[in-house]
Amino acid sequence: MPHTQHPDAQETRQGVDAVHLDHHAVHARDRNLSAEFIATVLGLEVGRPFGPFLPLDLGNGVTLDYYELRDEPVQPQHYAFLVPDAQFDTMIARLVALGVTYYADPRHGEPGRINRLFGGRGAYFEDPDGHNMEIMTRPYARPR
Repeated sequence: MPHTQHPDAQETRQGVDAVHLDHHAVHARDRNLSAEFIATVLGLEVGRPFGPFLPLDLGNGVTLDYYELRDEPVQPQHYAFLVPDAQFDTMIARLVALGVTYYADPRHGEPGRINRLFGGRGAYFEDPDGHNMEIMTRPYARPR
């Protein structure tokens, strides 16, 4: 099925000026453990359960909704968080306190190091389900 813009797309957006991600379901073996882990690293609080989901509000209108997969394996994904530079060192310290190794690269070949991509700082680490998490202080420069 081809992906084409509807001719009346402007009219059907109903006042939305841009598309924004609202929430994303994150699969976990233990939703409490995984949500609390990333909340601790990022300095956030886990919300109250909402049906089968345990939400983590990122503060920018996006929620990660942790969902338990009890009878099937969790397929690791990549999640990148744009974080304030002033909080980066604190987040690294939290990883160290939790005994979690961080890496400068997404393939986890440079343990205990950070990167300095695009004039910022960044690091990768695994969550309890093997998701490849990233914290970065500058967004990636993408070609236009």
